[in-house]
Amino acid sequence: MLNSVIVVDDEASIRAAVEQWLSLSGFSVQLFARAEECLAQLPDNFPGVILSDVRMPGLSGMQLLERLQQQDPGLPVILLTGHGDVPMAVEAMRNGAYDFLEKPFTPQHLMSSLGRALEKRQLVLENRRLHEQADLKAQLETTLLGMSQGLQQLRRQVLDLAGLPVNVLIRGETGSGKERVARCLHDFGPRAGKPFVALNCAAIPEALFEAELFGHESGAFTGAQGKRIGKLEYANGGTLFLDEIESMPLAQQAKLLRVIQEHKLERLGANQSIEVDLRIIAATKPDLLEEARAGRFREDLAYRLNVAELRLAPLRERREDIPLLFEHFARACAERLGRSAPAPSGAQLAQLLAHDWPGNVRELANAAERHALGLGSPDLAPVNEGQSLSDQVEAFEAQCLRAALRQHKGEIKGVMEALQLPRRTLNEKMQRHGLVREDFLEG
Repeated sequence: MLNSVIVVDDEASIRAAVEQWLSLSGFSVQLFARAEECLAQLPDNFPGVILSDVRMPGLSGMQLLERLQQQDPGLPVILLTGHGDVPMAVEAMRNGAYDFLEKPFTPQHLMSSLGRALEKRQLVLENRRLHEQADLKAQLETTLLGMSQGLQQLRRQVLDLAGLPVNVLIRGETGSGKERVARCLHDFGPRAGKPFVALNCAAIPEALFEAELFGHESGAFTGAQGKRIGKLEYANGGTLFLDEIESMPLAQQAKLLRVIQEHKLERLGANQSIEVDLRIIAATKPDLLEEARAGRFREDLAYRLNVAELRLAPLRERREDIPLLFEHFARACAERLGRSAPAPSGAQLAQLLAHDWPGNVRELANAAERHALGLGSPDLAPVNEGQSLSDQVEAFEAQCLRAALRQHKGEIKGVMEALQLPRRTLNEKMQRHGLVREDFLEG
């Protein structure tokens, strides 16, 4: 239950009396003598109620109500007056005031009004939170494409972790989309407006690694002309994405660990520490703890980075996502060129589903772009030896159902006619593949 109340009144005696009543009743109270002070310090989505006098120097209670209605129409405002002005009360209620109390009022009357207002505020904030979650979920579904169970779980994990101030380790094969997932963790969290800095640890020569990561002062070493801000400092307030973290030199691992522990760094050639506030998302293909046991990675750093771990399944383990991704990449390429992408034939889809995709999503995107350009697909392995015929048939059937549902916008009769299936058979197949018609409805 919410219990925060802001009291705005220019009379110190009224403020003191109301604070005493509310505090004894378990409310959290904040006092202001002027409406301008309240507006300046009011946080977004304030979890409580505003209790304000009407007649005050500067902004009046009615003017405060008007400003608050513009900022947050769902914020309950209870106005107080000592003048018994009924027309003013009617106008205040018409303008959005939750209640209007005439001085002197009893504590019981005040508590009753506040209780109802706080209940309403709780419902408004909960409804707002649910809408925001639904919007984020919809945005994420268009960014991390896929209908497989693994992708659905990954999206849930990303939404859960995006708002938490913890470091994350992403494990996955080359081309599986680790940087895209890291970007989602940044974009869907509170650091979204701050820098997202990506650094591929395998692409930097060891001799330049420290300067790249920490920056340097002028003259710190031969060739260091001028001051340079390193990646860690540049990412201050935001997110640093360290791809192929297993390639980081051991000497720099020790220095990175110190930055994580102390939230401070020193540029090369400097004696002054710089405070940094950043989130680190690291990506790796091998198991960092196995690398540590082999002496190639610091075990203490591995634990610091792996507060939470996300595993990206290779494309061969989520074949049902292949047609959707192929269609997406082909359409995106065609739109860039101002042309339409031809739909893949049944034989092409079967070949796509059978291929092992060692390059994962990156390889699939290349194949889709070649298809959109009319260059044909690259040579694909005819059959994946690790997948049975029944598994391939199941994956192809799921794609056919999904394509028909999408084409007919979830209209079951159209899908039945297109696939020549009776209603009962179609229902059984949709249930087996986890398909729900509501997911394909227009709009």
